[in-house]
Amino acid sequence: MDKAENTITNYNHGISVIERKSIIVTGVKKIDNFDNEEFLMETTMGYLVVKGEDLELIKLDTMQGNVSIKGIINSFAYAEEGKTKDKSNNIFNRLFK
Repeated sequence: MDKAENTITNYNHGISVIERKSIIVTGVKKIDNFDNEEFLMETTMGYLVVKGEDLELIKLDTMQGNVSIKGIINSFAYAEEGKTKDKSNNIFNRLFK
């Protein structure tokens, strides 16, 4: 398992947005959380938050570290680790209220 984790950290990270209707992210280590409005994923370059409308996970390739998402892409940004953990807690708090 450690060997696979080391392999993923060697992948290059990149983002391709096609007409704001889909996004392809490479170098993804894991998806922490997602719904139809937001994806939170850990990449080799830090946490990435993708926001939009009607977002759907189209392809997840854990061996290559590739993720494809379709929907209306409104924004994507990198988050600091400390803020990301707070964000995850807020999502769980909203779900269980």
